[in-house]
Amino acid sequence: MIGELIMNTVKVLAKGQIVIPAKLRKKYGIRPGSSINIFEYGNFIYLVPPGKNPVQDARGCLPKKPSLSVELLHERKKDFA
Repeated sequence: MIGELIMNTVKVLAKGQIVIPAKLRKKYGIRPGSSINIFEYGNFIYLVPPGKNPVQDARGCLPKKPSLSVELLHERKKDFA
C-alpha cells in the first residue's frame, strides 16, 4: 500500500526544469547528478527515484483504474469488428 498523498507545488523554469523540495530530496536520497525516472500515465506525470529493484519499487504506484488491459481489449475488439 502506498502512503498518504502529499502534494507540493513547484514552478517550471524556462528550460522545463523543476526544483524538487529539499525535504523530498533528502527523504529519497536525491543529490545533484542523481537519475530520476519520469513516466506518464493518464493525466499524471510520475517522478520515481530508481531503486535496487525497479519492478518491485514501481509495483502499486499506478492507479488501478482505468485498467489498461480493459482498454486494450476494447480497442482490439474494434480492430476485428
